[in-house]
Amino acid sequence: MNIAMWSGPRNLSTALMYAFAARSDCAVWDEPFYSPYLATTGIDHPMCDAVIAAHDADAGRVAAACAGPAPQQKPLFYQKHMTLHMIPEFPRGFMPTCTNVFLIRHPARVIASYARKREGPTLSDIGFVQQAALFDEVADDLGAPPLVLDAADVLADPAAALLALCTALQVPFQPQMLHWPVGGNAADGVWAAHWYGAVHNSTGFAEPEGAPPVLSEEYQPLLQAALPFYERLFEYRICPTQTDLQP
Repeated sequence: MNIAMWSGPRNLSTALMYAFAARSDCAVWDEPFYSPYLATTGIDHPMCDAVIAAHDADAGRVAAACAGPAPQQKPLFYQKHMTLHMIPEFPRGFMPTCTNVFLIRHPARVIASYARKREGPTLSDIGFVQQAALFDEVADDLGAPPLVLDAADVLADPAAALLALCTALQVPFQPQMLHWPVGGNAADGVWAAHWYGAVHNSTGFAEPEGAPPVLSEEYQPLLQAALPFYERLFEYRICPTQTDLQP
């Protein structure tokens, strides 16, 4: 099974990739379209030259690999996708070959986290509009809403959320998904040096989150623009039930 997990940046996406990488039956791929996105758009991102040099920048080859078999002949192939990377000119024929899941997070948290790494984020940068469009595209193809997972639910009870996700995917839950070695993962993209500091220092999911942060006046219009897209997908989220599984 190829699992395409679609999120914007700063959505707990790296920690969730690490959880799947900890499984005995799963290969992972970190942001397959990041290099093609940077090479095609010319957008100025941290480490952009290094990203393009280190990873395949051909969107066609990347899309074909997303539809292909998992590395090391693993039964599961987890792909961590950023919604903003899937620009209109990139091929999307691989998507129906995957089980597409949408990872959401409250935009106030996304904006606050993103702005600490790259100042002045725009609506395009944080991926909510693109995520909703991809959600609709997959829903039209399936004839039903695809799976949605909220980062807050994962942090509130990682075992319950991952059990619910695995059940929805019809794959067995593995308790080792709740922990990973400190220091990063061999599947990390070269950009990990800039973006993944917190998760590299972790061995599991962070503590549950409190109330969303209060953003400065500068970011209030961005929050209000992103919020309706988050709220629409939130209606379809998997609702985990409390579990006695121990981390």
